[in-house]
Amino acid sequence: MNAKYLDLLAQKYGCEEKVVTEIINLEAILNLPKGTEHFVSDLHGEYQAFQHVLRNGSGNVKEKIKDLFKDVLSEKEINEFATLVYYPEEKLQLIKDNFRNTQELNQWYTEIIEHMIKLISYASSKYTRSKLRKALPNQFVYIIEELLYKTDEFTNKEHYYKKIVQQIISLGQADKLIIGLAYTTQRLVVDHLHVVGDIYDRGPKPDKIIDTLINYHSVDIQWGNHDVLWLGAFAGSKVCLANIIRICARYDNLDIIEDVYGINLRPLLNLAEKYYDDNPAFRPKIHSDKKLSDHELLQITKIHQAIAMIQFKLEIPIIKRRPYFNMSERLLLEKIDYDKNEITIHGKTYPLENSCFETVNPLQPDQLLEEEEQVMERLLFSVQHSEKLARHMNFLMKKGSLYLKYNGNLLIHGCIPLDEEGNMEKMVIENKTYAGRDLLDIFEHYLRHSFVHPEETDDLATDMVWYLWTGEYSSLFGKREMTTFERYFIKDKETHKERKNPYYHLRENEGICRKILIEFNLNPDQGHIINGHTPVKEIEGENPIKANGKMIVIDGGFSKAYQSKTGIAGYTLLYNSYDMQLVAHKHFNSKEDILLNGTDVLSVKRLVDKELERKKVMETNVGEELLQEISILNSLREYRYS
Repeated sequence: MNAKYLDLLAQKYGCEEKVVTEIINLEAILNLPKGTEHFVSDLHGEYQAFQHVLRNGSGNVKEKIKDLFKDVLSEKEINEFATLVYYPEEKLQLIKDNFRNTQELNQWYTEIIEHMIKLISYASSKYTRSKLRKALPNQFVYIIEELLYKTDEFTNKEHYYKKIVQQIISLGQADKLIIGLAYTTQRLVVDHLHVVGDIYDRGPKPDKIIDTLINYHSVDIQWGNHDVLWLGAFAGSKVCLANIIRICARYDNLDIIEDVYGINLRPLLNLAEKYYDDNPAFRPKIHSDKKLSDHELLQITKIHQAIAMIQFKLEIPIIKRRPYFNMSERLLLEKIDYDKNEITIHGKTYPLENSCFETVNPLQPDQLLEEEEQVMERLLFSVQHSEKLARHMNFLMKKGSLYLKYNGNLLIHGCIPLDEEGNMEKMVIENKTYAGRDLLDIFEHYLRHSFVHPEETDDLATDMVWYLWTGEYSSLFGKREMTTFERYFIKDKETHKERKNPYYHLRENEGICRKILIEFNLNPDQGHIINGHTPVKEIEGENPIKANGKMIVIDGGFSKAYQSKTGIAGYTLLYNSYDMQLVAHKHFNSKEDILLNGTDVLSVKRLVDKELERKKVMETNVGEELLQEISILNSLREYRYS
């Protein structure tokens, strides 16, 4: 090992005793049970539902409360206590309003603090004291540790412990302590969070989800197709930016663009007002809890048309300069007979309806009007100079990847492109062939290059980010073609269908899943593929656990738009040292309903896989890192002290 590196390390530890102490500490940690992993997917901007699942740890909090207090508290009291842990500030206020006098309130404070301390002790039982200390509220660390580790075998300190609690209450610190203990509990029940794609899309508050994740103690993200669209726009892709604005217009979410990220849409509106009118195909899908005036509805409809036409134009030069994208069939503006108002696709001619081709030059369909070019330049400038968006996109890049190998499992949002025989689909890029893991690696390479070089707006890397959104062999799209144009302008619904990659029916086959795990150098006997992207239609009897437990699909419909099709409101997954459990969630009504009625949104937990022996830290990704640290410390000890 490099001597200079070891000399620098020696300065950190100072003496052999400190090195030995650290080795002992790390070796001991390796033998602790592994922490609980929490998997969520396809959040689609549904902040409130996500917040609740995060706060209750997909039922983990209540499960621990029941374990401790099932013989002490009634079901109603357990629900009240759980809600206090989920939403301590709001629930405290509701509880305090019900007390008639200070004496009753102080008695309740005493009991609930004792319950909270017991819960913290239980939830932290597989962690080191050092790790627990980092999770405790800073201002109460000393007090909480005294209460947590109290031993009074000879009753010498009975009054000491009582006095601590009495003083907390009398000095008006009980609320702060309870709130701190509640958030500590939330943190302890989940050691690490995996977000398996699609923070963004049709939901109203993806920004709040990202803000939550930025402050979360341990998290990773596997990018979804919608996340990559936002990354691509920030990296300089105008066609990705056009897609984002079009989707936000379609789902009446333009306030994310304007109000949240401060991107001025006025130039786009002026363009839209000049060239477009009302059009039923482009009216937004309005949220049930939101009302739009006729004027607002018309403005969004016009913006929707303007940006859609810009998007279709911007796609053409990319398709032409990248023939290996194999997307010539998507040169749809060139396939229109503008005199007859009809289009020929796959050898069949269809009449067009709701057409809005006022800005299209039939002789050169990809030609942007000067006004359109100016609008896109101004929008891109605003996107790349939004401080909040920069913070969010940088976080997505730092914590994200296209796939992740973690604790023996493969986490991926979309798919591994396969052919009908189950072979890894091959794609030729710049005269080099890629498939399987190599294909995903080259996709990620181009995405990261594009992000680092936002000034390059029409290079291969930037084009490849758009391909990830819509290309046939994209691991995030996973379909033959995206039929956005057809859904706007062609009545025949046969043209709207998007043929899925064979992966989506082959993933039912255990042999295929084992083959994929081997492709990513994972143990096919122990590993699982954890997948998002496609809502599981439980209402139709579809099982999210596939291929004899090798494939687990956890997109059950966080997005309200999917819940009528899925029959539930999302799946999450828990993986602790004992087993792996899939949790199905009922529809999330509101935080207020939970606060007032103590209702929760969980339904059935299903066992996916049970460990034959309790899994230890040494068998995890963290364990691998600790073993490397131990090896380095042993090298330091031999180099400096032997």
